[in-house]
Amino acid sequence: MSLDGISKVQEANQVGHGGLISSLEEIQSKYGYLPEEALRELAEKTGRSLVDIYGVATFYRAFSLKPRGKHLISVCLGTACHVRGGPAIAEEVSRQLNVKPGDTTSDREFTLETVNCLGACALGPVIVVDGHYFPKVKTLMVKEILEKASAGLDLVEIETDQRVFPIEVSCSRCNHSLMDSRHLIDGQPVIRVTMSFGNRHGRMLLSSLYGSYNVASEYEIPPDTIVQMFCPHCHAELIGGAKCGECGALMVPMIVRGGGVVQICSRRGCKGHILDLGGATID
Repeated sequence: MSLDGISKVQEANQVGHGGLISSLEEIQSKYGYLPEEALRELAEKTGRSLVDIYGVATFYRAFSLKPRGKHLISVCLGTACHVRGGPAIAEEVSRQLNVKPGDTTSDREFTLETVNCLGACALGPVIVVDGHYFPKVKTLMVKEILEKASAGLDLVEIETDQRVFPIEVSCSRCNHSLMDSRHLIDGQPVIRVTMSFGNRHGRMLLSSLYGSYNVASEYEIPPDTIVQMFCPHCHAELIGGAKCGECGALMVPMIVRGGGVVQICSRRGCKGHILDLGGATID
């Protein structure tokens, strides 16, 4: 197994935390998970210890050390969710999928996992499907949630949907904040990036509400266009190796304040996105 062709792997003195995340994203995009051999070679190429690399790989739920299904189902069993019926929810999901936590269905459609915290204790019991939060889940809701996942999840009412909430993000390269309070979308400060497509270059403002797809840009972006996004501070391209589960385009990663990673699809009009809080809460 070789890492040749994985462009984001850098020398040790150049690979910070964000750079390591990008390298792991490229490996996972290539293989569908993080093979041990690839991680060992990454350690050799970067000079990072294998322990450090495994620490990052296991901290973020977006990464997997074994192949995953098309849809990732995460059921919270933390204290707040546990006392509100979390174990019963996990058992119902396991029964309907006919898999145990940590396993993948035979058709590679679903992978089920249980976690200790999803950073949304007030909304428990919580299920997260492909980054979409389902709060206050009852066992009778499980079938509908799985059906929605199979059909393709979508978020609708920004004002009333409890799965839509604000986040603050920074560049995955230089860690500089991407928030801009001078402009508002959905009543919240925007995420400001520099965008490029074709021969067009300019500013793009993204809603900071996770679950909103509202965007403002200097130029109209045609549907299905792949947009390159850059940090307005260090000018590095915000790109990782993970591919969108909806359309296959590369995802754009940003670091969430307080810990975690959010990824959005680089294709205009695609609603693919993933939020991995890594068990942390947002300050």
